[in-house]
Amino acid sequence: MRNTILFLLLMIAVVGGITLYANIAQPAVPVTPDSGFKVVEVAQGLEHPWAMAFLPDGRLLVTERPGRLRIISKNGQLKAPLGNVPAVYAEGQGGLLDVVLAPDFDTSKRIFFSFAEPQPEGKANTAVASARLNENELDDVNIIFHQNPAVEGGNHFGSRLAFASDGTLFIGLGERFDYSEKAQDKNVELGKIVHIHQDGSPVADNPFGSKVWSYGHRNIQGLAFDPHGALWEFEHGARGGDELNIITKGANYGWPVITYSHDYVTRLPLGEGTERSDVVPPLKQWTPSFAPSGMMFYSADKFPAWQGNLFVGALAHKHLKRLTLKGQKVVDEEILLEDRQQRIRDVRQGPDGFIYVLTDEDNGQILRLEPAL
Repeated sequence: MRNTILFLLLMIAVVGGITLYANIAQPAVPVTPDSGFKVVEVAQGLEHPWAMAFLPDGRLLVTERPGRLRIISKNGQLKAPLGNVPAVYAEGQGGLLDVVLAPDFDTSKRIFFSFAEPQPEGKANTAVASARLNENELDDVNIIFHQNPAVEGGNHFGSRLAFASDGTLFIGLGERFDYSEKAQDKNVELGKIVHIHQDGSPVADNPFGSKVWSYGHRNIQGLAFDPHGALWEFEHGARGGDELNIITKGANYGWPVITYSHDYVTRLPLGEGTERSDVVPPLKQWTPSFAPSGMMFYSADKFPAWQGNLFVGALAHKHLKRLTLKGQKVVDEEILLEDRQQRIRDVRQGPDGFIYVLTDEDNGQILRLEPAL
């Protein structure tokens, strides 16, 4: 009897120890012996996180698609969702989406975020709001942009945000899964990049006398300025034809008439071809699609060999892609994190110089890439 009791106590201690160990951040393990980096799991328990932004003190601001905005401590602790976030259309691919800090965040405490906005008759559009960030809630929330028109369906809201050096805001908008030529119509905002001031007003030198800056896009999931001030963009194709573009004022990027995409049912090529004189060709296209999401130019010194490289997440192929650039050309490509088989939604450079990625899953994670010891 005494031995039985001792055995049970020992088993309780062992199981308790395993449970405690499982809730402590585990030592980082290199992905492969020669990978040159290791992966640290910073946080978990997020529901389909979509975007992250670093606060000046190193904490993270993270969106979750169902409509939650959270601050995450440097040691990975999730705070309760912030209050006063606008209602979102959390259907399909819709919900709370991108988030960025205002260029003057240190003094203004303002953030900007995009979301699928519910509209009457079951419709929705992409909207962008600004707000003042407090520890427990948002104050002074203003919706500064509403995509025109609102349409039915829960696909292709796009909605990546990027601030230019002059403080104006670029917004990448999806075409809302529309195969008509609305992305070619400069009077609507489907399949466009728009350019606005922080109060939502159009910038005076926009090319068409509206908020539209460029057109002919499909579903924009990556938008970032390179170190030289050029605006780069990633967008999804259909069954192929994912595109990497450099965005220029007033340019046409082709969708749905000039494209490398294919019909989902017939698998036949879409549009009238892959080239036309008035359409800017992509820097590179990927067929089959890997479903790009998030993008970041690496500029820190933790990975000296990766300086100037472009990183992008892959949703369909579940990896992180590293692109080596020579000027404005992609000259090499490496696939990272493929062994983890996680959908990578966002990638950012941290203030510590490490690389952070966000996995879009029911139990979404924040991962940190560090140099291997």
